[in-house]
Amino acid sequence: MIDFELTREQIELQKRTRDFAQEYMLPYAHYYDKTGEFPLPIIKKCWEAGLMNLGIPTDYGGPGLGVQEQCIVVEEMAAGCAGMTTSIYVNSLGAEPILVAGTADQKESYLKPLTEDLKFISFACSEPYMGSDVAGIRTRVKKEGSHYVLNGSKFWITNAPHADYFTVFASLDPARRHKALCAFIVDADVPGLRTGPPVEKMGHRASATSAVIFKDVKVPEENLLGEEGEGFAIAMKTFSLTRPAIAAFSTGLARAAMEYARAYVAKREVFSQKLQEFQVIQFKLAEMYMKIEASRLLYHKAAWAADKGEDATVSASVAKAYATDAAMEIASEALQIHGGFGYIDQYPLEKLFRDAKLYQIYEGTSEIQRLILGRHVLAGYEPAMEKIPSWKSKGKPEF
Repeated sequence: MIDFELTREQIELQKRTRDFAQEYMLPYAHYYDKTGEFPLPIIKKCWEAGLMNLGIPTDYGGPGLGVQEQCIVVEEMAAGCAGMTTSIYVNSLGAEPILVAGTADQKESYLKPLTEDLKFISFACSEPYMGSDVAGIRTRVKKEGSHYVLNGSKFWITNAPHADYFTVFASLDPARRHKALCAFIVDADVPGLRTGPPVEKMGHRASATSAVIFKDVKVPEENLLGEEGEGFAIAMKTFSLTRPAIAAFSTGLARAAMEYARAYVAKREVFSQKLQEFQVIQFKLAEMYMKIEASRLLYHKAAWAADKGEDATVSASVAKAYATDAAMEIASEALQIHGGFGYIDQYPLEKLFRDAKLYQIYEGTSEIQRLILGRHVLAGYEPAMEKIPSWKSKGKPEF
């Protein structure tokens, strides 16, 4: 049986998050977007409200919520401020490799502190010359006695200047690509690790992003996640569990853009008519609504598959590719509806437009999602027709 209803607990979580976003995020989104300051007071409020680190199991002090609940929270927050939500949610991304491959001791040492105090864990995978090509990681690691030694750099690392620790991906031998990747937990205060200054970005300016540099950084062997050579599998498993949330991010932003457009056309008059009376405007709003509904259904399906323990790679790629493209289109159309007002700082549309673009880039670009799906169609998809029939007519049926 297919059921599209949220549970009572999910509805309560949705309302609690929506209230939080409208009280603490929306009123301050403009300030943090313009200043580029890290919104620590807002994030602290979020942690105190129990809306961070949602996937951490109850054994380690967390609420132990599933991917679906995390997506519900993310949609509501992203409608308030995409940048703040990125810095809030990245704790879930940073912690996911530990949930996927960590030992009981690693989880006790690194997950439990996230629930006891406001701490940050960052996901350090991307590099200056490697973004979506995870197998192309150049950061080197070698074993020396009871330690591993890291050398290299990461880039585009969310919350890096504020991180207490990182989940880091490095290679024993870059020539061996995915077969040589390893994953580690690295404390931010170890000698040889430093972070660069926050970079200036087009959007998500309320989220701090910077480089992380490793120079002869010693990591205890007990901080290796899984086994040597399992880093690529850990990264892919992580993405299959976190990409549904990026689709939820996009859905929340798109929903906000549509609601701003809806409110604007109800009061704006042109040619002695309200904008909402023009069919072309109604069609634009209809397209927005359809795409938002489709995006939400897709991320719920991907989250449902992940929560069932299924391989959600394909459904997560579908959700992310569709929802992120839809958010960009909806933000653009909502800005267009506002005309000149949409282009200036008086309305939030220009911010939503800038914020929407990142969703098509991080956690695997839209092109990477299509590459995954194209390979699935060619190699993993099971055709409904057992045999592709000849199109030549058999003549008139005689039955």
